[in-house]
Amino acid sequence: MSFTIGCHLSASKGFLDMAQTAASIGANTFQFFTRNPRGGQAKPVDPADVEAFQKFSKDNGINVILAHAPYTLNFCAARPEIRAFARETLADDIKRMEMVPGNMYNFHPGSHVQQGPEIAIDFIAETLNAVLTPELTTTVLLETMAGKGSEVGRTFEELRAIIDKVNLSDKLGVCLDTCHVNDAGYDIVNALDDVLEEFDKVIGIDRLKAVHLNDSKNPFGSHKDRHETIGNGYIGADAIKRIINHPTLRDLPFFLETPNEVPGYAQEIALLKSWRVE
Repeated sequence: MSFTIGCHLSASKGFLDMAQTAASIGANTFQFFTRNPRGGQAKPVDPADVEAFQKFSKDNGINVILAHAPYTLNFCAARPEIRAFARETLADDIKRMEMVPGNMYNFHPGSHVQQGPEIAIDFIAETLNAVLTPELTTTVLLETMAGKGSEVGRTFEELRAIIDKVNLSDKLGVCLDTCHVNDAGYDIVNALDDVLEEFDKVIGIDRLKAVHLNDSKNPFGSHKDRHETIGNGYIGADAIKRIINHPTLRDLPFFLETPNEVPGYAQEIALLKSWRVE
């Protein structure tokens, strides 16, 4: 399977524009926010743009894309109106993603804010049970988190607990963020095999659907969540080379979320391609 590598792009001009931008910098996938990352109304989906995007993607080898929920959504907030807003946004986003069927949608599970992770996990699962439907073609991904503050998803066990409470759990997967797991205390630098074995034991490796490929500005176990450009942080070039070539990971789509603009992403994509062993 070819190296599926992309980055985070602005969705302001629609699906076709993102696909063309991705192809222009050597990417064959991309991630985008469904709406302003701080919240707000989503731009209407243009059926003509979708049709043009699907043709361009087929012609240019873009087989899967990843939508990202706004950061402000909190599916396990103590206040019911905040949870309701998150649920409504999730339902709307998934409805929109079904216009480009067969792709993925990623979200941060949320923060429990002194309620405790057990209550938070119940709230997150409650939302997913209300939104997921049997006919859904979009795979919904829980993201591994760094453990900043009261974030839920800092351990594989917390993600598993959410999955176990969701009725249509076959619609769920996990996105592994390299910066987040490093900051959460999973040693992907010195013990990548062990981390992946633990993931498989706790969650099941078949649930791993995508990788956010980021270096980290902070050391192992810091619970900080600050991304760094590839090879310039505490994870480092050697570990990232092992990640993109690991037999368990190499066929997954990789999405850069490094502190870059499009020209910087182009340089990183070229660098990662040069490190890839085919």
